[in-house]
Amino acid sequence: MTREYNFREIEARWQETWEREKTFKAHDDSDRPKTYCLEMFPYPSGSGLHVGHLKNYVPMDAFCRYKSMAGFNVLHPMGWDAFGQPAENEAIKKGRNPRQMVPEYAANYKRTLKLAGCSYDWTREIDSSLPEYYRWTQWIFLLLYKKGLAYRDTAPINWCPSCKTGLANEEVKEGRCWRCDNPVEKRPMPQWFFKITAYADRLLDDLEKLHWTEGMKEMQRDWIGRSEGAKVEFKIQNSESCPEKGSPAQQANGSRIQVFTTRPDTLFGATFMVLAPEHHLVEDLTLPEKKAEVEAYIKKTQSETEIERLNTERTKTGVFTGSYATNPVNGEKIPIWIADYVMMGYGTGAIMAVPAHDQRDFEFARKFNIPIRMVFRSEGGPAGPEEMTQAIPDGGSMINSGQFDGLPNSKETISKFIKWLEQNQKGRGKVNYRLRDWLISRQRYWGAPIPMIHCPKCGIVPVPEDQLPVLLPNVDNYHPSGTGESPLANIPEFVNTNCPKCGGPAKRETDTMGGYACSSWYFLRFADPHNNDIFADHQKLGYWLPVDIYAGGAEHIRSHLLYSRFWTKVLFDEGYLNFTEPFLTLHNQGSLLAYTPGRKPRANENAESDGGEARLVDWIVLKPEEREAFPEDQIVWRWARMSKSKGNVVTPDEIAQKYGADSLRVYEMFMAPFEDDIQWTEEGINGSFRFVNRVWRWITTYQPVYKADWAAEIEQEDHLAVRSVRRKLHQTIKKVTDDMERFQFNTSVAALMELTNEVQEAFPVKDDVPAADYPCLVSEIIETLTLLMAPFTPHMSEELWQMLGHKGTTYKAQWPKSDLLIAANDEITLVVQINGKLRDRITVPADISDEELKKIALNSEQVKKYLVDLNIKKVVVVPKKLVNIVG
Repeated sequence: MTREYNFREIEARWQETWEREKTFKAHDDSDRPKTYCLEMFPYPSGSGLHVGHLKNYVPMDAFCRYKSMAGFNVLHPMGWDAFGQPAENEAIKKGRNPRQMVPEYAANYKRTLKLAGCSYDWTREIDSSLPEYYRWTQWIFLLLYKKGLAYRDTAPINWCPSCKTGLANEEVKEGRCWRCDNPVEKRPMPQWFFKITAYADRLLDDLEKLHWTEGMKEMQRDWIGRSEGAKVEFKIQNSESCPEKGSPAQQANGSRIQVFTTRPDTLFGATFMVLAPEHHLVEDLTLPEKKAEVEAYIKKTQSETEIERLNTERTKTGVFTGSYATNPVNGEKIPIWIADYVMMGYGTGAIMAVPAHDQRDFEFARKFNIPIRMVFRSEGGPAGPEEMTQAIPDGGSMINSGQFDGLPNSKETISKFIKWLEQNQKGRGKVNYRLRDWLISRQRYWGAPIPMIHCPKCGIVPVPEDQLPVLLPNVDNYHPSGTGESPLANIPEFVNTNCPKCGGPAKRETDTMGGYACSSWYFLRFADPHNNDIFADHQKLGYWLPVDIYAGGAEHIRSHLLYSRFWTKVLFDEGYLNFTEPFLTLHNQGSLLAYTPGRKPRANENAESDGGEARLVDWIVLKPEEREAFPEDQIVWRWARMSKSKGNVVTPDEIAQKYGADSLRVYEMFMAPFEDDIQWTEEGINGSFRFVNRVWRWITTYQPVYKADWAAEIEQEDHLAVRSVRRKLHQTIKKVTDDMERFQFNTSVAALMELTNEVQEAFPVKDDVPAADYPCLVSEIIETLTLLMAPFTPHMSEELWQMLGHKGTTYKAQWPKSDLLIAANDEITLVVQINGKLRDRITVPADISDEELKKIALNSEQVKKYLVDLNIKKVVVVPKKLVNIVG
């Protein structure tokens, strides 16, 4: 008789059992093959997780449960990316101290993940804001410093005036802060950097070792930005300007401006130079009469976002410095300008401008009446600059280029130019990278203190390793100062110390490390999270690492995923690791979208930037407090990513209470592929709930028929009349197994739904105890379906497994194996073609001979009408696929 599916009681009981028995504890000494599965650990920066977050955690959990059942020793840990801007910004918003808030948020996240049935080994839980963790973050900093890979420098940095801290290039998204979405400006400050550029080639080359999507690899290749060209020096000459003796411009006279170009073949066409407003030579090159104009332009540029500066549609702006340089290939004197379309983030922050062959330079030259000279021309193209309406990027043959005239505009010609530059000591071949060194300094409180000391006598001195960790002091006021200094600078008892070298008075570094430092090695700590002697034991690292399957957002491709690869390579080089890549396979989850109310922007809401172009928006989310007062007919509804700030979240608690965690899990995995977005609907979760209940009803109805020893007797049972059900069962085992290996959860669930439909058609659910016509087959279906469902509905499957009389947990049960002979179809459907064109489809016995197949194809009524006037030359059979009649 069917038992009631009391999911609330069942789920609570099994969650308690798993925790009490430590079901998911990974063992370092197992004789099983290992698999290490990991999701990017979350920032505890919100009061709770919503169902959108589970789009990542639940599918990975299903995969881990499957791998355990398939015979693997599974490491599936979880922890908290607790340091950094996300948590500190939330604490400021709530008026709380992050020391108290973060553990509370983490505890709530943990409760929700347990509620969802996630199989984490909580004995390995880590928190990046605890001293026992960040001690090793600081240790790795010192390692980088000793290797010359950590250094301090004053440079223009990305400054977020809202968060009041510096940002790495990777944390700036379209000119805006990654966390608060406010415009970022440039500000010169002393900062700490990691020399990731020293590993650029290895980061690029080793992408080929990884099982990542080509799109993700290409995003990293693009960010690293390797390009080949030449570095050329332009000598500064100001003799005709005769600046005042001793002035910066006079001092710059005779100095050189270095330029990197991928097109040295266009050097003869360089008619002016442009420097980024932040370039260190601008002050020296600016003549007194140009000083006010240049300074005003620099100030204006500082308020512009990077995306505005790179916008090719903008009207070009710039200022002449009054200085000139010499074109090294023809000796011509060319003016030096500054303009915001040149950035310090690529090359040298200075360009040789070739207006005939670069569109930005062309527009700039036309606006400011600067000469344009063509250095290659195609037949039928413009005869000269006066006929040009836009730049000509390539093609044709070289002109106006001295000894290179007549050569084709090609890679070979570029190579000849580089060789000539080197022979004449005017430049040299060079490989350049878009990638810039990683800015790690943050002028914030909530982060790992940088373990360095500033001594007036000895300079910068590292903190000795035996004095780690440098503890983050407990303070009441941790708000950003806004002055460019960290709040730690105002704590004398933290700042004032003694130099480890000379013993004299010294001051601690007051910047903290950005949160990405802590997340660049956390996956290593999970192998040995309680080790006090080293970040992780070498033997345990060798057993568990690298991570086999990693899952998380694609937005981290240019930050966390790059930084982690860098740190892994450094630790490999120092002998601490025996692998060079941390994450072998990477999967990126889609988002959960909610139908969200919004409104059209008002006229003034499209001008979000003071410094230039407006960031156009056509829809603004209505905050919860705005909705009641807003006219219903003016609300515009759209699908938007779930987030607390949009007021459109659905919590796992409310869904688990109403439908059960297992139904939520099925919904998360069934509605779309892992990497695709899902539109959240109540109807969808209802459908998952009905499916889970159907499986429960059928198995509990037929449970009295179940025979634990069915496997020994099933071959003697006559179930010929329902053999298609057994075939479907074994086909489903193979389908679900293959799909799980490919991270294709939606098609796995779909296959289980199809199986359930066919099983219920053959063996309907009845009120009374069913007849035992096929007890062994029914038993095989009951046991197999229970186990196949276990990764998706673990609570229900555990209850059913126990109900069937089995000891232990489905997590350690053996995954079903498909018998390929049973799964094979009795019949197959093939295509019949005539000269390659589809004419019919025929269903035939699976073991049919080629000759018999040809006869059936030729006698098909659909085919025969096309054979009337055809002289058949041959009939080709492609086994199991098609028959092609050739005439």
